[in-house]
Amino acid sequence: MAQDSDPIRVRTLFLSDLHLGTRGCQAGALLDFLKAYDADTIYLVGDIVDGWKLKSGWYWPQAHNDVVQKLLRKVRKGARLIYLPGNHDEFLRDYLGVNLGGIELADYALHEAADGKRYLVIHGDQFDLVVRHARWLALLGDGAYTAALFVNTHLNMIRRRLGLTYWSLSSWAKLRVKNAVNYISRFEELLAAEAARHEANGVICGHIHHAVMHDQFGVAYVNTGDWVESCTAVVEHYDGSFQLVRWTDVQLERAAEQSADVPKLSERAA
Repeated sequence: MAQDSDPIRVRTLFLSDLHLGTRGCQAGALLDFLKAYDADTIYLVGDIVDGWKLKSGWYWPQAHNDVVQKLLRKVRKGARLIYLPGNHDEFLRDYLGVNLGGIELADYALHEAADGKRYLVIHGDQFDLVVRHARWLALLGDGAYTAALFVNTHLNMIRRRLGLTYWSLSSWAKLRVKNAVNYISRFEELLAAEAARHEANGVICGHIHHAVMHDQFGVAYVNTGDWVESCTAVVEHYDGSFQLVRWTDVQLERAAEQSADVPKLSERAA
């Protein structure tokens, strides 16, 4: 794995749902990821800063500031940064079309990949009927999600003590509760239809914290996931191919490689 001094260079990097300003944000892992990758263009696909949570109580540790500074440093080094606000950072939608210190703010973007294919890049909350028409229910759901994260954090503390790997309660529920599965499928279908409406070859979005890549609806559907649980991002390589990076898995593989490189005591004695 590339180290901080030798980052992996990619054409485009897509990140969403960082939720900076919340206790659930895995800023340490995110910072490690940003050190490992450099990109010509970076898309921040919404819910980067969690304005909902910051309104109810200020939480901004140094690690969250370090993430912002790392992104700004990439801009200063020449990266193009496009910020597409979501529902949690909707306050920035008042500034669409404005360039803030090198950060371009837009409602959506049409990204042309290296192979000439076009992708609609959008957060996706615009196609979430709960967020659009029942904001109180969305807020209630956000509170339930926060509670699930609290339970998940303590559950994984126990799992670590038992030598077990990270396990996501909400991700497990999303794939097993019928209503959640139907919601995800409907969301994906609506976003795919919007991409087709823009005559794009695919859509790249966030919002539902469910990282996946497929073409079940006639166009490419790419969801970048989140940095609260899954710690995922999408990168475009210079040949136009896309890769879903699951950073937690990368860290586990790196730890296993480092462990394998350490000589056993018996080998040292020999």
